Amino acid sequence: MNTEEFYGYYLECNKVTIDSRKIEKGDIFFAFSGENFDAATLAEKAVDEGAIAVIVERREFENIDKNIFYVPSTLKFLQDLASFHREKLQIPVIALTGSNGKTTTKELMHAVLSEKYRVQCTSGNLNNHIGVPLTLLSIKPDHEIAVVEMGANHQKEIEFLCSLAKPNLGYITNFGKAHLEGFGGIEGVIKGKSELYDYLKTNNGTILVNDCDATQVEKTSGYSPKISFGKPDSDYLFEEFSSENFVGLKFEGISAQSKLTGNYNFTNLCAAASLGLHFGVSFNLIKAAIQNYTPTNMRSQVMQKNGKTLVLDTYNANPSSMAESLKNFNTFKGSKTIIIGDMLELGNESEKEHSAILDLARSMDFNEIITVGKQFLEKKQSNIAFANSEELANYLKENTINSENILLKASRGIALEKIIEFL
Repeated sequence: MNTEEFYGYYLECNKVTIDSRKIEKGDIFFAFSGENFDAATLAEKAVDEGAIAVIVERREFENIDKNIFYVPSTLKFLQDLASFHREKLQIPVIALTGSNGKTTTKELMHAVLSEKYRVQCTSGNLNNHIGVPLTLLSIKPDHEIAVVEMGANHQKEIEFLCSLAKPNLGYITNFGKAHLEGFGGIEGVIKGKSELYDYLKTNNGTILVNDCDATQVEKTSGYSPKISFGKPDSDYLFEEFSSENFVGLKFEGISAQSKLTGNYNFTNLCAAASLGLHFGVSFNLIKAAIQNYTPTNMRSQVMQKNGKTLVLDTYNANPSSMAESLKNFNTFKGSKTIIIGDMLELGNESEKEHSAILDLARSMDFNEIITVGKQFLEKKQSNIAFANSEELANYLKENTINSENILLKASRGIALEKIIEFL
């Protein structure tokens, strides 16, 4: 079975899935293998549940009469099929990557562009070598624009994802201290993320640039076509304002208040608004999109619980985003407690970066500092420290945090959201 032969099945399918629990009538199921499981054993069950075709990488499970097809690598076949499908698409594909703010920016872009177009975008955090192909294969004939998020933790990963998605336009949110272990330091981060620029330059794509980011300006200097924002001589200039801890932006006298906290989200709003204006979305419609967007994904999410204001930012953390979160939270009125967890994948920089964050936190106006994770635990001084979220949860069962405002910020692996029910 090759991709061109199989493409006919794809055109008839409802969706492509790799999760046997989510198979519905009309789906195509890609049976991935892992250390502790082999989904090929579920191939016939998938057909019984309505799958119109199944791809397996163990020949003994092939059953052509039931449309169960063998390929040497399920992953490579998924990627090849996605690339083949992308070649058929005649719509703009927008790619974005960066150290911080990718998913929030992606969702804002989707909200803004959806005011005028039928837009498909990355679902959740499916931004890797499996997620990007699944996103591409979710683009249907009625879609008019696609927004594809790309994550990476090592060199050449963005280059590969670009070879699949073949973006016409791209944006890098920023270059921060994320995945330092895999990239080999901040210079490695810049080089790795800039693979998106390299692809767009080679293929005459359009680059969206924040003119307030010196690295973005340097990496795109002299290049065209380009969309810019942030400075008086940029294509678009927005004014920042904030109200009750939420950030907003103003354009040509029209104000748009978001439900996002943190001035670091101002840049994300600007990127989405610039993209919308570039594609002919009026700012009144952009304003509606921004005001209606409510974060629900543990990224800059604000919620009220038991009379307290909780700021949930527990999906990811690195030194850059952690510092910005602390600075923003420090501006909140009233008493404040921070609950911060370890920042993962920092390699040799880990000890230094965790010490720097604790020093920053102690220099601010927080009533209480609570840390979770082994890295922070080793540096316990005046703060309350726990090895993991379970220990903190047990502590909270017996002890109440009395602050009016509570920040939760950590890397995904700390699973800090587990303690929300005990606050």
